[in-house]
Amino acid sequence: MRQVVADKLDALLEVLPPHIRELLTEQARINDLLEVVMDLGAPPEARFPQGEVIISDKEVDQHDIAFVVGRIGEFTSDNRAGIERTLHRISAMRNRRGTIVGLTCRVGRAVFGMVDMIADLIESGQNILLLGRPGVGKTTMLRESARVLADSARKRVVVIDTSNEIAGDGDIPHPAIGHARRMQVPTPERQHSVMIEAVENHMPEVIVIDEIGTELEAQAARTIAERGVQLIGTAHGNNLENLILNPTLSDLVGGTQSVTLGDEEARRRHTQKSILERKAPPTFDVVVEILGFYRVSVHTDVQEAVDGILTRKPTRTESRWVESNDEVRKETVLSSHTGAATAQEEELVPPSSPRDRAVKVFPFGVNRNRLETVARRERTNIQIVDDLDASDLFLTTRTHYRRKPQRVRDAEALGIPIYALKGNDLHQMRQCLHAVAPGLSRSSYVHQLQELLNEGKGEGEKRPRTKSPRRGG
Repeated sequence: MRQVVADKLDALLEVLPPHIRELLTEQARINDLLEVVMDLGAPPEARFPQGEVIISDKEVDQHDIAFVVGRIGEFTSDNRAGIERTLHRISAMRNRRGTIVGLTCRVGRAVFGMVDMIADLIESGQNILLLGRPGVGKTTMLRESARVLADSARKRVVVIDTSNEIAGDGDIPHPAIGHARRMQVPTPERQHSVMIEAVENHMPEVIVIDEIGTELEAQAARTIAERGVQLIGTAHGNNLENLILNPTLSDLVGGTQSVTLGDEEARRRHTQKSILERKAPPTFDVVVEILGFYRVSVHTDVQEAVDGILTRKPTRTESRWVESNDEVRKETVLSSHTGAATAQEEELVPPSSPRDRAVKVFPFGVNRNRLETVARRERTNIQIVDDLDASDLFLTTRTHYRRKPQRVRDAEALGIPIYALKGNDLHQMRQCLHAVAPGLSRSSYVHQLQELLNEGKGEGEKRPRTKSPRRGG
């Protein structure tokens, strides 16, 4: 069922320096090529699904980098460029002076057949959110969804294409999106405004959007859904539970709020008096967790799934996969959840317990000495690391997160959970560590999470105090 169409690999090879191109074409696995990496002062490297290969002993110099840059499109503000009418992408690394010192040349391929697993969902008119780790095929499935809806379902489809990731570089979109129309986004910061512009100016029946990652984009998605336009998009996060705990994007699935129950109601529910509940109807009706090119897990009722996760009740998910004979199979399974909320008291597990593993925290823009002091004082089991790839949590401040520097974008691309502090003070750090680090009872974890939500989901503004009026005034 899955069929890889022509990816115009020759077009990418043509922009590489001749000595790198010649050695690369001698590779037996050239058709499986994923990326070519060229870093100043290092040998060029080819990446395949099976691993990396050093192409040449000759180190990359500025002439090699200039050769590539002179043969591709312009780099946008997010340091991405492409080759016209292809899906290939070239990303740049710059030094502090803005000079390009590294290139990642990624092979772009259109894949037909991957969307067959969820074809009935996208043709149903429901709003669908795709989740999954980087490289699992979210953009590929999104691209094919646009083609199927535009060509087979004959709907008016508009693709919001940031960095030309979906429909390729140049003014003419790649044939992989079929008859769908494409609106390019000049800078990532304007993605939310282009989403609204598409609805207001071009009367689409379907909006396709990749990488919803900011609060403004989440608000724009809700606005589009409320206007009756079908929305199909992707977001940062491996699964639905990750999304619920993301303070920026949780609104996509309804958001959460802390609710205090009466004594009688708490006894009836067998819960604590203070619990987490869904705040609003979800923007997306269906969430698809992409596990691989041939398997997905589907939450067909997001509202029910979020409620189940928050109350730790088993939720029904639909597992879909492709058999060797290209037949799509479905199976309904019950999933249990332990990460987002709990209703039962548990014994305190000391940080030294072998059942717990230290949470590896990568601090960015956060005072490291203060963080270490708070971790020791609160006896939370964390490990501060300098390697982003090895981290479990990316800890930054609200200010840094909104500016979207390269480190933040790297963390989002790797699918690492991001926690944004309101301020760089001890109180905020303590609340964060209590919410994310092991070594606490589950009930204590929920209490801390509820406290964060009451203060603005860990990154909102403090509510102003209202002064009582003076007597007689």
